[in-house]
Amino acid sequence: MRGCFVTGTDTGVGKTVLAAAIAARLHADGVPVVVRKPLLSGLDDPVDGVWPADDELLARAVGCDPDVVALRRFGPAVSPHLAAELAGEEIDLEALLTELRESFTDGVPVVEGVGGLLVPLAAGWDVRRLAVELGLPIVIAARPGLGTINHTLLSIEAARSAGLELVGVVFTPWPTQPSVIERSNLETVARLSGIEVATLPLIELPEQALLASAAAGLPLERWLA
Repeated sequence: MRGCFVTGTDTGVGKTVLAAAIAARLHADGVPVVVRKPLLSGLDDPVDGVWPADDELLARAVGCDPDVVALRRFGPAVSPHLAAELAGEEIDLEALLTELRESFTDGVPVVEGVGGLLVPLAAGWDVRRLAVELGLPIVIAARPGLGTINHTLLSIEAARSAGLELVGVVFTPWPTQPSVIERSNLETVARLSGIEVATLPLIELPEQALLASAAAGLPLERWLA
């Protein structure tokens, strides 16, 4: 397996939950997994009473230490380039890439980006360039409801224009009784993009077993082969 890079059509679309579910599924199947969120911002925000911070959720998915998940951490809930600027720091993407690549020798990488593909990271760098440099297949997390067609197709176009390999789109959280528009959105994105669109159901609690179970319907063997 080659692993994957999980991005989103926007912030807050469920890409951390998707990345955690993918990692937990692989882990449950006995696959050694290296889960990483290279850049993490928003540590100053209060944590939800049930759902932990992103690095903790990703770590919980495979039973590792949260400290190894996020390589660069920032307090404000803003784009990494601004978070670094506010902290008086500069993100060295070349060094970050080296750290990531070295960690991949320990297992199948599941890497989560920040926001969408065009989010800036540092001078000359955005999430898309990071994904290109890593060379991992791309999985896009998207909302199932109104507005997702435009957001998802734009994300697909941005990925394709950089030569990224797109393997799937995941609508999440997918309701148990999807509406007419949600079903139509799924079919429309698949038809117009030519990309396979799968779904991830709502996960009630941030538990490893529930995350793995939710991802059981994702065709990971085919996407990551």
